[in-house]
Amino acid sequence: MKNNPSITNRTGRVLSYFFILITVFMISGFEKTNAEIYKPVTETNPDSIKGLKDYYKDYFTIGAAVSPFSLTGAQADLIKKHFGSLTAENVMKPALIHPEENRYYWDNADKIVAFAKANGMKMRGHTLVWHQQTPAWFFKDSAGNTVSKEVLLARLKKHITTVVSHFKGKVYAWDVVNEAIDDNDAKTFRETDWYKICGEEYIAKAFQWAHEADPDALLFYNDYNTEFPGKRDKVYNLVKKLKDAGVPINGIGLQGHWNLVNPSEKDLRDALDKYSSLGVKLQITELDVSVYSSDETNPADNVFTPEREQKQLEKYKMIFSVFRDYKEVITGITFWNVSDKSSWLDNFPVRGRKNYPLLFDQNLKPKKAYWDIVKF
Repeated sequence: MKNNPSITNRTGRVLSYFFILITVFMISGFEKTNAEIYKPVTETNPDSIKGLKDYYKDYFTIGAAVSPFSLTGAQADLIKKHFGSLTAENVMKPALIHPEENRYYWDNADKIVAFAKANGMKMRGHTLVWHQQTPAWFFKDSAGNTVSKEVLLARLKKHITTVVSHFKGKVYAWDVVNEAIDDNDAKTFRETDWYKICGEEYIAKAFQWAHEADPDALLFYNDYNTEFPGKRDKVYNLVKKLKDAGVPINGIGLQGHWNLVNPSEKDLRDALDKYSSLGVKLQITELDVSVYSSDETNPADNVFTPEREQKQLEKYKMIFSVFRDYKEVITGITFWNVSDKSSWLDNFPVRGRKNYPLLFDQNLKPKKAYWDIVKF
């Protein structure tokens, strides 16, 4: 039978339309799938693949202080997504890791180090020498008498050498000496047992012994209120004196326990300028922004109000804008805890008062402040 050209043409057109529809459907479906996978990060899409550390990968490492109990479940997922560095909040401090003269307890610290390694994170050590959370045996003999300078320095050397050697190659930076400077502008050094027995000599010795135990580790002096002019200048003078004497100190840790009032942008910039002139690395080691000013002591005032939320947002936005300006000298930002679910500021300094100092809320979701510091 002879083919009818009109029927053939109509059949061809139908088939063509059919294949076009199939193609459009497949492409639109493919595009929809990819749009869902690569949906832009917005406040309405808090579960995006991108984390806080990814926004700042070209600036500095973003970290968090954790306990071993933070490393499971939803909180562990949040940590892995948003942070590239960990600090042991407590379990590397002398009282917990070296409770008795001839006994060390490594288990909890090792758990955090193993978690960091398994997830490709850096690990900071905190802290080797501090006047708090240090057991009394360091300073007393068997009869309860104060030990001599020679005995105390020998104990400190053994402690530092043992702890740093245990974590050698796993901890990239140490807060070697913590909070040795007095808050009183009329004094230089805090009159701790370390200072009363050894004088300021223990500070330089601590850095020397830490360096000998791990020559590759970065060594920091760490303190709070480092942006206030009086204490700022004393910290500067201490670090300069150490460097001039050839002491192996690599950086200054600015703790960053701030609030809705402090620091001012000027004080923060002035401090960063002054410290960076020493040629050392700077890290913000214990960042949080309290939603209370320092003089608020009413535990009944326990609500994260919209007003506080806005002021906290503005403070975080300011300080991260400053941090980005100093990316050539700031090498790390560590938040002190992970979320508002649990913070060291809860019940401190006011018993019964809840604080909300971090970027993630009690349900582990990003707060408004989070979205403002990642929009730059």
